Amino acid sequence: MSYERDNFTATPTIVDPRWLIFIQVSTSGSLSKAAAALDMPQSMVSRNVAQLEQQCGERLFRRTGRGVVLTEFGERMLPRVARLAAEADALADDIRSARGQPAGEVLIGLLPSAVNQYAGPLYAAVRAQFPGVRLHLAEAASAQLEEHLREGRLDMAIVLREDEAGVGDHHALARVPLHLVGRLGDPVVESANVELARLSELPLVIPGRPHLLRARLDRLAAQYGLDLHIAAEVDSVRLQYEVAAAGGGYAIASVMPGKLDERLASSRIVQPVLERFVVLADSPRRPHTRATREVRQLVCRLAESLHAGQASHRFTS
Repeated sequence: MSYERDNFTATPTIVDPRWLIFIQVSTSGSLSKAAAALDMPQSMVSRNVAQLEQQCGERLFRRTGRGVVLTEFGERMLPRVARLAAEADALADDIRSARGQPAGEVLIGLLPSAVNQYAGPLYAAVRAQFPGVRLHLAEAASAQLEEHLREGRLDMAIVLREDEAGVGDHHALARVPLHLVGRLGDPVVESANVELARLSELPLVIPGRPHLLRARLDRLAAQYGLDLHIAAEVDSVRLQYEVAAAGGGYAIASVMPGKLDERLASSRIVQPVLERFVVLADSPRRPHTRATREVRQLVCRLAESLHAGQASHRFTS
């Protein structure tokens, strides 16, 4: 029996897709969130779960006021199905790679301030070098990207980590200093640097708890005996800048030279210098494929070229 080449153009389905939906629902804890992550109607998600439960003769989930949780049977099934799905992904990747080029979808998240530097060049490089790879880009604040990584909704993301210990096994793309940001013309931010001790005297506009930057500032206050005065708790950097521009206080952020709002000025915090790390982090819930490995290398090479070209990396969360 002979087969045409077109019979082999698609990677075979190795695991019933309904079980992949089961994994996503268990991860999301909600049918609606799973539907959003899978980009399919919620009714289809519900129907697939119901079909699995009918075939198993057992309930996989029970509904709560906040969504769904695994039943005892579902809890027994989840780790085994997750292992099978990971093995299936690896096998599918091997099949695709056997054709000579990496293929498949790669989901990558970007900080808003990383978009201009990475999105266009990365897309162009992937299209030119790996036409079989479909790049899915998402933009969000660092905390939201971290959540998406934990939930397995992204393969990798460019995020901020507050200290070197937070980098761990991930790849550090850059280290950036924190600045105090205030209204233009304010004498506190008219010089290049401002000492950390000055923060005790100032009304601060910073994120509320829980937030990694807020936790870091709390630790610094305890370590250096600072009495921080929180004028307003504002989680968005853009909103913090608006409050600072109105004279309502001072924000603390990483600032890209030449990109700060013309109503604002900034001074680097010193004694000690406070640095953050721009990190390319991987999801612990998604398997590595040849496609994700190649895209990861492209991001790292792009970061190196930006650094070599004297481009300044300043990111906001």
